[in-house]
Amino acid sequence: MNRTRGLIINGRETSASSGRTAPDIGPWTGETCAMVAAGTVEDITRAVDAADAAFEGWAATPPTERRAIFLRAANILTSRTQEIVELMAGEVGAVAPWAAFNVKLAADILLEAAAAVTQPTGQLLATDQQGAYSMQVRVPVGVIAAISPWNAPLILGVRAVALPLALGNTVVMKPSEDAPIACGLLISDVLHEAGLPAGALNVVTNDRVDAAQVVSALIADPRVRLVNFTGSTDVGRAIGVQAAQHLKPAVLELGGKNALVVLEDADLDHAVNAATFGAYMNAGQICMCVDRVIVHRSVADEFLAKFAQRVNALPYGDPTDPATAVGPVVSPQAAQRIAALIADAVAKGATLRAGTGTVEAPGTLIKPAVLTGVTRDMDIFHGEIFGPATVVHVVDDADEAVELANDTPYGLTAGVITEDLAAGLDVARRIRTGIIHVNDQSIADEPQAPFGGVKNSGYGRFGGQAGVDAFTDTRWITVQAKGHAHYPI
Repeated sequence: MNRTRGLIINGRETSASSGRTAPDIGPWTGETCAMVAAGTVEDITRAVDAADAAFEGWAATPPTERRAIFLRAANILTSRTQEIVELMAGEVGAVAPWAAFNVKLAADILLEAAAAVTQPTGQLLATDQQGAYSMQVRVPVGVIAAISPWNAPLILGVRAVALPLALGNTVVMKPSEDAPIACGLLISDVLHEAGLPAGALNVVTNDRVDAAQVVSALIADPRVRLVNFTGSTDVGRAIGVQAAQHLKPAVLELGGKNALVVLEDADLDHAVNAATFGAYMNAGQICMCVDRVIVHRSVADEFLAKFAQRVNALPYGDPTDPATAVGPVVSPQAAQRIAALIADAVAKGATLRAGTGTVEAPGTLIKPAVLTGVTRDMDIFHGEIFGPATVVHVVDDADEAVELANDTPYGLTAGVITEDLAAGLDVARRIRTGIIHVNDQSIADEPQAPFGGVKNSGYGRFGGQAGVDAFTDTRWITVQAKGHAHYPI
């Protein structure tokens, strides 16, 4: 690939004000996929200028015109599936099924955004005022800052902008340095090809060393009225603090330490399939991945034998090979962090039932791993793995499973496998997460569903009516008929 891409400001591709560029490096080959403009604080101001100037016109665009843009964008995105599969393999090491799923769900998000354009925007309220009408309406916020991650770049990049735009807001997007094309520039290309007007969506890429000051400038601009961010809890906490300092809301979808509970009556073959998918899809680099499998003691030995056998047989390696199930992680630094978590656990007494825990060539590859005997003094007990490894815990009953599932500062998602629906719902009710699935693993997303977590997994919701509420303001409007108003002075 190795091309150069600029910023997108006011509908045009332009160089950074500094004239600098930054490399977009692929994790499998270590080669530069592209050079992107290294945006600066000055470029953030230019982008917000454009978004602010475009806001009134875009918000006033008739809803059917707005809807048509998102319908066209969904078709354009789908038509570029093979190109995106190749892009994601090079840019983030994604295997083909994961990349194709990104395209499918991102297109669905665009379709759901199109549907949201013409949904009701308010309600008539009761009032004691004679001759008056009292209304509650939802109105666009204004300029929204969207900060998108690399791990599910199409899904989460589109999610960061589609509904906000559909509701009449304008957006300044800052994509991840690890996937500036797939989670930023490509999305802009598709939406502008579909007819999005200049200034409605602006994209500022950056050099990694400038990230903190670029994000801070974006949040601090008084014309930016809301921030949405998907990524790590540490970064999300900093973004939430800065947004609060400037009295603007934030929607934050952050990390997880997600559990899959396998009860004593579970179909173990189904549980093994669910755990394998949940733990190792996208090399474990999904915020919803299964970090912990919590299994009832009566079925633990059988489950673990089947699970370890299945995981040891997973093909891993080159993401461009159609047979590969688990590709590389995003960077050598990520691989070393994951290997260190495994090494710490093994050194303190944990057992590797699958995998080796070592980093393989080209420095971003780790064989899928399963650990048992993990205790609280091990770093992997508490920390989000975000890689191709999971931990199996054994418990004596459902109460202990719930207690262990809740023993984390995170609260994003979870799953419970059981043949007893009542027991599954009881466990689901008691696990403190924003999302939970009975008879399924922890990874699921639908554009019409409220998506987000509790505790250190963030706050606010993307998707569905909850997303509409998040990306609009509530306004109270009254209309008083002439001659009915009475004033005491």
